[in-house]
Amino acid sequence: MPIYRLTDDLVFPHPTNATEDGLLAVGGDLSTERLILAYQNGIFPWYNDDDPIIWWSPNPRCVLFTDKIKVSKSMQTLFRKNAFTVTLDQNFKQVMFECKDILRHGQGGTWINTDMQEAYLELHKFGFAHSVEVWGDTGLVGGLYGVFIGNCFFGESMFAKQSNASKYGFITLVKALNKAGVELIDCQTTTLHLLSLGAEEIDRNDFLEYLDNNCSSEFTQESWGKVEIEFNGKNC
Repeated sequence: MPIYRLTDDLVFPHPTNATEDGLLAVGGDLSTERLILAYQNGIFPWYNDDDPIIWWSPNPRCVLFTDKIKVSKSMQTLFRKNAFTVTLDQNFKQVMFECKDILRHGQGGTWINTDMQEAYLELHKFGFAHSVEVWGDTGLVGGLYGVFIGNCFFGESMFAKQSNASKYGFITLVKALNKAGVELIDCQTTTLHLLSLGAEEIDRNDFLEYLDNNCSSEFTQESWGKVEIEFNGKNC
């Protein structure tokens, strides 16, 4: 199957043209307009520093339906104790930098290079990218960031400097999204950690159909406002 090379035109090949491992296209740029178009079509960038920009759309797709979040007994205990303080969009830049620097098992480096950082900071500036911060006695001990378009949250990365910190923040976000009427989180690729939290694999065509019905950028700001209300209402 051919690998498509993007031009300056703001267009992607259809995700079903991806290779078996999900590789769809190379090239293009990380402009806000192109990134929004990519997410709306089930496509995301993921590449190493020395590579061209590489775009992916794997099949099956790992997603989490927000009403299926699994909270273990140990995590329930932490929530009863209010073990951490969780905030929303208080320090997007620092969360992204921490995600970049955290050591990950089996990975020699990170895909969050300087260009990616600048691109997602721009998305944050325009209200499409958001962060969750988890605070402990020593300061920022965990967090995550992702992209919110229409009625879908696209998870990008998370970090933890203290055991269960990122999981605590993620569960808090999922519950707020669910109460705000957001049904689905895109987890991109499957991991045992995500599966333990209730994520599952669905066919890419089913994922794309959901995006067609729920991922118009026109409603991002209004929808995120509902998430903020639920998140800050301490009802999660």
